[in-house]
Amino acid sequence: MIKKIITFLLFAFAVLLLGCESEKPQQSSKPAGPELQTGRFALQKMIAPAHLWSADAQPVSLKSNAGKDNLGHDGKSGYWQALFVSPSKQKAQSFSWSGLVGAGAPPQGVDHGIEEGYSPTNRTMQPFDLSFLKSDSDNAFAVAQEHGGKQLLAKNPNQEVFYILDWNGSENLLKWHVFYGTSINTAQLSIVVNASTGDFIHKE
Repeated sequence: MIKKIITFLLFAFAVLLLGCESEKPQQSSKPAGPELQTGRFALQKMIAPAHLWSADAQPVSLKSNAGKDNLGHDGKSGYWQALFVSPSKQKAQSFSWSGLVGAGAPPQGVDHGIEEGYSPTNRTMQPFDLSFLKSDSDNAFAVAQEHGGKQLLAKNPNQEVFYILDWNGSENLLKWHVFYGTSINTAQLSIVVNASTGDFIHKE
């Protein structure tokens, strides 16, 4: 008799638990939005994979992409691509970081491209030391806003903005280029910012 009572109580308790589970609100199946990050964040994510490729790998340039749901405002983007070179291998390889989601988006996280030839004497592919990167893309955006960008975004809040970080060997200077547009050639505004000090340099 006691066993029957215990069995019945256990059954009733199980039914009660199932009822509570069914009353929990259903989690939304709506996909999360893209992860947008600054250039330095993305570059730091690529450093370790680049060093696995070659221990002496150094970055040459960093570029963001902009598009719908990834306008590039506030110095952040859902996709960054960097070119690294290895003097010992005399090879170059691109790496990318993606926080994009949805159909057609590249895989999230870090990915890499195909090796290409590289010569240390190539003046257009001079690597830079990461210690020069003291001012991030969010600061570069803030500076660009104060030199014409704010007016453009006021007219068109969906204006795309993208960034290029590169090294100028003749000036011994690391620069942020902030482009308001979809390409270098068609950009409505281009601002150059010192990536070490965060200071405005000039309009391009």
